[in-house]
Amino acid sequence: MSGILAGKRILVTGVLTESSIAFQAAKVAQNEGAEVILTGFGRLSLVERIAKRLPKPAPVIELDVTNQEHLDGLADKIREHQGEGARLDGIVHSIAFGPQGAFNFLEAEWSDVGTAVQVSAYSYKSLTMACLPLMEHGGAVVGLTFDAQIAWPKYDWMGVAKAALESTNRYLARDLGPKNIRCNLVSAGPIKSMAAKSIPGFEELADVWNHRAPIGWDLADPEPAGRGVVGMLSDFFPRTTGEIVHVDGGVHMMGA
Repeated sequence: MSGILAGKRILVTGVLTESSIAFQAAKVAQNEGAEVILTGFGRLSLVERIAKRLPKPAPVIELDVTNQEHLDGLADKIREHQGEGARLDGIVHSIAFGPQGAFNFLEAEWSDVGTAVQVSAYSYKSLTMACLPLMEHGGAVVGLTFDAQIAWPKYDWMGVAKAALESTNRYLARDLGPKNIRCNLVSAGPIKSMAAKSIPGFEELADVWNHRAPIGWDLADPEPAGRGVVGMLSDFFPRTTGEIVHVDGGVHMMGA
């Protein structure tokens, strides 16, 4: 099959519904020739059901990124599905979570903040390291962020966690560059996904895009961000690493 990911094997995390950027990334990746494996956490049966809506069947591996046993066994689980010559050419990190307490900046307890940072930022490193044995020939890691340069309404400690993710991306790019592994982030505009529903005040935050995106932004369309992820997984960016690519309708560059 032809396509910009022809012959590549990609691990995609964070697929929960068709409205997720991760689902669109998996879909576009398959359409561009990739073989895709998904991971799911918690509602595994839901992920397996959603996986059937992809253009081609995709196996689902259970993965809790805060569970070291899951991380330690991830490479072997992938080998079980791929057999001899198992490898990964790319990883999509689409994992973020903040307890409700993390959305109250001044009142948040460290336990809530620590959870947000561990799941949303540290897991970018731990997931990549878990997959490293399968990336002996190099590859690409792509994560999803939400522009951490701005103090967004209601986003609070999740914004801090995303800032940690963006810094983690730079250090990971530095240390894995010699292994020919590129690490980049896609900074996407807001999407009305299941994850968004857990953010108090999401509508207020998202309303910025209704007025400030010069090229427009559709809160119900995760495909542009999914395409951005696939672009960064491809060999069209062979010497780009430690970068943040904005797929947000241009909001990030608009002045006051």
